Amino acid sequence: MPKINVYLPDELAEAVRASGLAVSPICQRALEQAVRRVTAIREAVGHDLEALADMDSTGQFSRFTARARTAVKLAVEQARAEGASVVGTGHLLGGLLAEGGNLAIQVLGALEISVAQLTDTVARTDLRSEPGESAGMAGSGAGSAEAALRFSAAAAAALDLTVNEALALGHNYTGCEHLLLGLVAEPNGVGGRLLRELGAEQRLTRRAVVAALAGYMYLRATQPQTQPPAPAATQSAPQPSAEHPQALADSVRAELRAELRAELQPLIERIERLEARD
Repeated sequence: MPKINVYLPDELAEAVRASGLAVSPICQRALEQAVRRVTAIREAVGHDLEALADMDSTGQFSRFTARARTAVKLAVEQARAEGASVVGTGHLLGGLLAEGGNLAIQVLGALEISVAQLTDTVARTDLRSEPGESAGMAGSGAGSAEAALRFSAAAAAALDLTVNEALALGHNYTGCEHLLLGLVAEPNGVGGRLLRELGAEQRLTRRAVVAALAGYMYLRATQPQTQPPAPAATQSAPQPSAEHPQALADSVRAELRAELRAELQPLIERIERLEARD
């Protein structure tokens, strides 16, 4: 059986030794799940989108949250309405913004990026001008409608990066916040360029996502529950509350200023280790 080395920080290595856990089967299981998630999204972006019409919770997008699937669907609808044969990163960004109630919106606010300004910029940008896709995206009307709609190379890469960001942060779901990170990390697409021009630098955005998730959990823990907890299967993907958007944004900004630095320190150290490999 082939051998793969897994490097751990000192404190984690000591904890593993002390616990007596069987490392090999745990790593095998974790890697198997990660490979399945990455393979699923790569297979999905390689097909024409008519084959993925529903994008429901049982297909290649099964690990995407309902909001993330909605954002992708809206991106596809926007590209189709424009007569494009390719769904680009600009369309993915447009879908993310059009969904409107996701955590990525709160992260943008915490980064002091105006969602209204970004939405207007996306609306005024030719989203069919993705680098390397001019031939596939330039068509419009009946000729373009006959072509199978697919993701551009940059959009496919962004979705791949989206899943990898979720895995790197140890999340068992893929949400809109991960899609935001994937778009920012993808270097060639229109969507990432528009985000970076407004200040969404990759490392800062990643830290803002971590802070937003911590802020959400903090708000949920400190507010009285008015309804019974959701089933376990639905609890893995935090979503912002529409009733407290300003409270969440304020909480995120406060954490970014280190109000909860002690609680975030282990996550920050983990991110720094990830960034050291970027």
